[in-house]
Amino acid sequence: MPNANRGSVGFQSNEFEQEYERPSKSELKRQMEELQKLGAQLVAEPRDRVKRVPMPDEVKDAILMCQTITNHEGRRRQLQYVGKMMRTLSDEEVAVIQRTIDSWKGASKAETAALHALERRREKLLADDKALTELLSEHPELDVQHLRTLIRNARKEQAENKPPKAYRELFQILKELGKQGKNAGADEESDDDESDDE
Repeated sequence: MPNANRGSVGFQSNEFEQEYERPSKSELKRQMEELQKLGAQLVAEPRDRVKRVPMPDEVKDAILMCQTITNHEGRRRQLQYVGKMMRTLSDEEVAVIQRTIDSWKGASKAETAALHALERRREKLLADDKALTELLSEHPELDVQHLRTLIRNARKEQAENKPPKAYRELFQILKELGKQGKNAGADEESDDDESDDE
């Protein structure tokens, strides 16, 4: 039965509405779990990466400390503490950290794509002699005899199911060429920058 005196007690309907504008307990719990996961992601990253992430020192210190703990229970407690520290961050700070982690993922995708491209090039070298001619025209400084020997040995390893020693060495040579190409590109960009300054 409705209470006739309710209006006279002094409650106004908009007071009830304001209370419900806060996030629900389950929403708060979800947010806390997301921050906990974000902290755990940072703990799993290499130390030098974590040190470059823009965040307050006390949060960074908690993460770096967690990385050094090997005891299971101690690490679990420190991870809880990292989560607690993550909850002290503003939404903007959390967004910056999330963007940084996302950029790492993008970088690792690019690295993976580059490695796949190298593997395809190596397979081409083993399958087609024209691929070696093409490689030598791009990189005339390479030792032709050494490459021919590696390709021959890699084919033999595959045919006889032997350990892929030459196969791996061929990949390393291609990887080095890729690095040199990147460095040359970076040098050209810095030369361009310098000439712009002049």
